[in-house]
Amino acid sequence: MTRATLIPDTVTIHVPFRLVKRSGRKEMQLPEGVPQQCKADNTLVKALARAFRWKRMLDSGEFATIAELAEREGIVPSYMTRVMRLTLLAPAIVESILDGKQGPEVTLARALERFPVEWCAQIALRP
Repeated sequence: MTRATLIPDTVTIHVPFRLVKRSGRKEMQLPEGVPQQCKADNTLVKALARAFRWKRMLDSGEFATIAELAEREGIVPSYMTRVMRLTLLAPAIVESILDGKQGPEVTLARALERFPVEWCAQIALRP
């Protein structure tokens, strides 16, 4: 004797999530405890890359001042100095940004705000 099981035509699955804005885009955020894919914030990664590139160009002597470099890059020197401050971030924070594990609250706008120079103090501020 075998039992025949009925297979429904439609299966409904409930997946709890919420939409959050991140860097001007909407992203799906799954509930706590659910493993999430790590996705690097390209805007933030690009800003980090630029900051370290500019720092290297100044350190090498290719440009004598930030004003010269900013003129060459076609940007305002004040913006360049704010972006270059990213080179002062703690290595653990830079690594988490590159790995996409920085959290949704870390955006380029927030990263460009003033932060402590000491790495321990930066890490203590992280949520």
